[in-house]
Amino acid sequence: MEATTPRPGRWLWLATLGLASSCFLLLVARPLHAQQATGPRLATESPYFFVKSDDPSVDRLPLKSTEVDVKISGVIADVRVTQTYRNEGSRAIEAKYVFPGSTRAAVGGLNVRLADRLITAQIREKQQARIDYDAAKKEGKTAALLEQHLPNVFQMNVANILPGDDVKVELRYTELLVPQAGNYQFVFPTVVGPRYNSPQSANKDAKWVAQPTLRDGVAPNAAFKLKMALDTPLGIKEIRSATHAIDIRKTNEDQHADVALTQSGEPANNRDFVLDYRLAGEKIESGLMLYKGQGENAENFFLAMVEPPKSVAANTILGRDYIFVVDISGSMHGFPLDTAKAVLERLIGGLRPSDTFNVLLFSGSNKMLSPQSVPATHANIEQALSTIRKYNGSGSTELIPALKRVYAEPKAENVSRTVVVVTDGYVTVEREAFELVRKNLGRANVFAFGIGSSVNRHLMEGLARAGMGEPFIITDPVQAPEQAARFKRMVESPVLTNVKATFGGLDVYDVEPQVLPDVLGERPVIVFGKWRGEAKGRVIIEGQSAEGPYRQELRIDNATRQDAAALRSLWARHRIASLSDQEALEGGDAFKQRITELGLRYGLLTQYTSFIAVDKVVRNVAPQASTSVDQPQPLPKGVGELALGEGQSLGVAVPSTPEPETLGAIAIVLSMLAMLRRRARRHDSRRLTA
Repeated sequence: MEATTPRPGRWLWLATLGLASSCFLLLVARPLHAQQATGPRLATESPYFFVKSDDPSVDRLPLKSTEVDVKISGVIADVRVTQTYRNEGSRAIEAKYVFPGSTRAAVGGLNVRLADRLITAQIREKQQARIDYDAAKKEGKTAALLEQHLPNVFQMNVANILPGDDVKVELRYTELLVPQAGNYQFVFPTVVGPRYNSPQSANKDAKWVAQPTLRDGVAPNAAFKLKMALDTPLGIKEIRSATHAIDIRKTNEDQHADVALTQSGEPANNRDFVLDYRLAGEKIESGLMLYKGQGENAENFFLAMVEPPKSVAANTILGRDYIFVVDISGSMHGFPLDTAKAVLERLIGGLRPSDTFNVLLFSGSNKMLSPQSVPATHANIEQALSTIRKYNGSGSTELIPALKRVYAEPKAENVSRTVVVVTDGYVTVEREAFELVRKNLGRANVFAFGIGSSVNRHLMEGLARAGMGEPFIITDPVQAPEQAARFKRMVESPVLTNVKATFGGLDVYDVEPQVLPDVLGERPVIVFGKWRGEAKGRVIIEGQSAEGPYRQELRIDNATRQDAAALRSLWARHRIASLSDQEALEGGDAFKQRITELGLRYGLLTQYTSFIAVDKVVRNVAPQASTSVDQPQPLPKGVGELALGEGQSLGVAVPSTPEPETLGAIAIVLSMLAMLRRRARRHDSRRLTA
């Protein structure tokens, strides 16, 4: 029997088929990555789970309690936080504790109570404070160091806590409460959520990010108590907390209220404490506060708060383009992502037919739901929502590539674009994100929706501030409809543009902010500053409203308060925030000296200044035998273990379109297959004809 010799076409066919198969296998094996990523996508570097040591001599949980005492007078909150550390082991320890703070807090004091001694901390340049602390630790002296890693992330280090010691550390701060739509809100964050530490982050080497975290369902061992005294010049209409059960006692014709946490078995320090209150008559405290300094070279400060005009429906507003940037990473799994879906249903569902929109989903990679923005028709909206509902949250949190892709999207010249970021903010790329948003302010403004029980408010507020938008924080699904409606009211009609502040008869300087932004609605105009000479004259706020020119005056008279000492710290805190924003935009540490000088002069904690308290007594005769202990964080309520590295290793990247070079290779291979197939058919046809 004659052997069969393979035809050349068959060899080409088999070779091409093998090449196509290899390309397919490479495509499947190769993880899809975010656009503009530099290098392979790395696993998260979030904190590790806490595992208690078997060594009974070391107390691995030295923080025993946190007590918060809040006094609110008018629009200023004075807060004292007392952390109690107790060493129940038999070996001296250094306790390290990373904890959150308010993004608006002016932290201006620290005391350490050790037995019957009170040690008052001093403000120092950050590196010098660290040197002094390390020296005291080596000498065997009990010392405390308070540092700021971010405007809302602090770290307390307490060295040489001897067995049996009780060390109480008290920190104090003030905060301005700015109402929204007549609603006042006080927030006390209790836990730093686990961060995805991007390799592109300026914080990629920060040690505080890798703090140990308790497993899901493990309650924090430290007790948490909070009490508040609330005094207002107007009657208090309503007090409520959507995050915690509270006990309320009103006195003095509803102008004073005492608030405390209700005792229950549920942990109270695994989520933000949020208290909302309204005043009688739905008014805000428009007015002027002064502080006259004491001494020869003392400075005088003022604060003006002016209620904006009401929003006016504007039927002539042109259609806008909206791009919704939605985080579907591991930390969003469960309650945050479920709530985000509910919010998006209302945000996207509330668009007008004249609007266009698109949705970008991101975790370790990103995907646009449409090649370009589409009209906000019922069919397009429903198709987008049905796609979003399929995702459950997994993978890392690559925010910067997602934002870069959004800004690369083309748009028509006459169309205004709004970017809406929806995330819990568990990243370390705040500075890079602010810089990117500010550099692209001419392309779009940015609104930020932070969803979760312990949102990274620094990121959300910073994104909105850089993008001339507003932040929206949702700690509970019940708040979703309210916040979505508020967003719609804001974007539909700016209520005040071309805003200016002038001063008649009052000699002012160092006014903050230096340029007043447009008022989008429901928030008052805030102006800080200093004044010289006599307290007389008036503050005038002018602008253009939907109904025409707007003007409001605040006159200084004998009834104007001049004892608001907190204005000194609040002004300095606002100036530091402005300089920090500018530093993030320009890069480097160009404003380090000015921020440091402000921190030292006004006694404030900043990214370049720290508080240091050192006991004069050498208490630990063998400091070299001490060990350091990192106090673990609880998982924020509603956040699962997918937020940490162990869970994220199982994450699935966002399905997205293959890279252009991959598509090109596939197209070439398919073309070759088709060509060879046609050639084989022609060859077979000739054989049959012969």
